[in-house]
Amino acid sequence: MNVPAPAAGDVGHGRAGATDGVAIRARGLTKKFGDLVAVDHVDLEVPSKRVYGFLGPNGSGKSTTIRMLCGLLTPSEGEIEVLGLRIPEQAEELRRHIGYMTQKFSLFEDLTVRENLEFLAAIQGVPKAKTKSRVDELVDQFHFGDRQKQLAGTLSGGQRQRLALACAVIHGPELLFLDEPTSAVDPESRRDFWEKLFDLADIGTTLLVSTHLMDEAERCHNLAILDHGKIVANGTPRELTSKLEGCTLLVEAEDTRRVQRTLVGVPGVLGVAQVGTALRVLIAAADAGKDHAAETRQRIDDALAKAGQKAEVTATPPNLEDVFVAATRNGDKNSSEKSGVNKSRERAA
Repeated sequence: MNVPAPAAGDVGHGRAGATDGVAIRARGLTKKFGDLVAVDHVDLEVPSKRVYGFLGPNGSGKSTTIRMLCGLLTPSEGEIEVLGLRIPEQAEELRRHIGYMTQKFSLFEDLTVRENLEFLAAIQGVPKAKTKSRVDELVDQFHFGDRQKQLAGTLSGGQRQRLALACAVIHGPELLFLDEPTSAVDPESRRDFWEKLFDLADIGTTLLVSTHLMDEAERCHNLAILDHGKIVANGTPRELTSKLEGCTLLVEAEDTRRVQRTLVGVPGVLGVAQVGTALRVLIAAADAGKDHAAETRQRIDDALAKAGQKAEVTATPPNLEDVFVAATRNGDKNSSEKSGVNKSRERAA
């Protein structure tokens, strides 16, 4: 049986302290690099002891936001409070209470699993009297009992990520930042990795996880979708999908690719993606009510009839990918730039 992990803040350092059940607060958070606005006046509240997800395409500002919240980057504008500490003024104090795991494996490949854990324990200030028991505990918890003497550089991708996570929590942080931690890991290893994240949340750790994978986003307790440096949607996965009720259609036809090309240009259609032998059609009805949805549905029927295409069109429950597409495209089918992106994505579907 695994030894239960210590509560957040119990190893090495005392607790900093979330305020009013909120681990992270940001107001007007902005970061500019010259003329580029990487993060654009973001307001954010991350509840403590939860898994909070950042979902967004590459370049949406996820990593830059995380680095500002950690105190690694100084914001151009805005205010940040993390675990009751003002950032960046109290960034040095904050670092004793957080863990940070990047997408790229950043441990020492020529050290063994146990040596990496022992080294990180020393770096993070875990008392020497507690180091052995803490390392033993993590070796057991992360299933490295038969690999603790194996060089980290010889581990598989999933094993490396487990080791990186174990090292990130060696000091029992109250808050853990994970920046796309499983993008190169197989599905089974990712499921195991996420079970470890929920174990950490159960003992009181707050986790902020950035990802562009829909199945990971669906696992989060709360979620914010970022696009071009702005939060364009936030809430629980269920809340976000419920806002799109009536906006997603399933189209089944013999000539799927031809039907897809027909529907891409229909006004009010945000996206058409092939899933197996059917098409998922997202219509821009979230802010215009049911009448607009009905109008778009009629235009779809008319376009199919004009093209001589027979298809069965039915409403289907929205998923988080539909939410993501609706939020990041912002209903702007008139923008030539976004239209080009839409079509290229649809051709690649």
